[in-house]
Amino acid sequence: MPMSLRTRVISRLADLPAADWNALGCGGIPFLRHEFLSALEEFGCLGEGVGWLPSHLTFWQDNTLVAAMPMYEKLNSFGEFVFDWAWASAYQRAGLAYYPKLVVASPFTPATGPRLLLRPEQRQTDLPQRCLEAALAFAASAGVSSCHWLFATDQSLLNSPQLLVRQGYQFHWHNRDYGDFDHYLSFMSSKRRKQIRKERREVREAGVTLRRVLGAEASDAEWAAFHRCYENTFDRHGNFPALTLEFFRELGRTMGEDVMLVLAEKTGRIVAAAFFLIGVDSMYGRYWGAFEEVPSLHFEACYYQGLDYCLERGLSRFEPGAQGEHKISRGFLPTATWSLHWIPEPRFHHAIADFLSREAAQIRQYMAALSRHSPFKEAS
Repeated sequence: MPMSLRTRVISRLADLPAADWNALGCGGIPFLRHEFLSALEEFGCLGEGVGWLPSHLTFWQDNTLVAAMPMYEKLNSFGEFVFDWAWASAYQRAGLAYYPKLVVASPFTPATGPRLLLRPEQRQTDLPQRCLEAALAFAASAGVSSCHWLFATDQSLLNSPQLLVRQGYQFHWHNRDYGDFDHYLSFMSSKRRKQIRKERREVREAGVTLRRVLGAEASDAEWAAFHRCYENTFDRHGNFPALTLEFFRELGRTMGEDVMLVLAEKTGRIVAAAFFLIGVDSMYGRYWGAFEEVPSLHFEACYYQGLDYCLERGLSRFEPGAQGEHKISRGFLPTATWSLHWIPEPRFHHAIADFLSREAAQIRQYMAALSRHSPFKEAS
């Protein structure tokens, strides 16, 4: 007989020991770690003002935490990167409320990974299905319109007949046992090799030098300079910079080996900066900003420095963030991503299912067309 499963909602992750949460197999995925998610809550990044209310769903057997979903009650669709504004508009036109809804994701982080966190010994049991059933029961009782698992890689979710699957795409880099950067370039066409070398040379000729600094080694002044760059980029694009300087400094303190700054300097001052998260076998590019326009500096700071690091450390994958067809010519190829959606209202369930089927066919066609622009001599 299976052991009883108890569900508990946690609105403040700091109330749960970090070791218990991180034992759920997320130690190698930095944006799912207790330190990352808790820092968002404790240092002013979440709350009603931005529409992210922590409601983490945890699953217990006796007094042992065996599984969890990083869940949020959402009052809008900002910071998700899986766009459902049209769904919200349709609900409103039908006289229904789309918000609040539930989202299972890492806030403001369009990186792929599991959305049901499990103790390793539980992955091959019936616990994933039991947790999903408990999550759907919770959602049904919570008075929300829907529940959404974003950028999920869990087969237990992808195979669930109760959830609608939405296909998306990003541009990811995969290490094919490249030795160093020159060896990597040798797999590309001559045109693309010349382009990348030209871009790297432009940065050097502009008098810009770059430093990679792990979070544990970054000074308060360096964190402050990075945050000003981050805010500057958001301001220029009319977006709200939700992540605070104190949040980033806390990551440097608690996740020092798993976060990295790339600092671009000219005549002794920082002119641009980029922020990365580092997993066991993957790197994730997140934020960038610049005080001065330098040709190709964005490519150098956000892509080439990250690729250098992956090659030096033997990391297998680099996710540089959402969107950006310009990434293809630099070796980041179209890669399918997935989100799962529980839509209980029958009319909208069927309408959205039909939309997702047609959207997926268009995305597959578009990804195939994009792949024909691969920079590699042979598709890898």
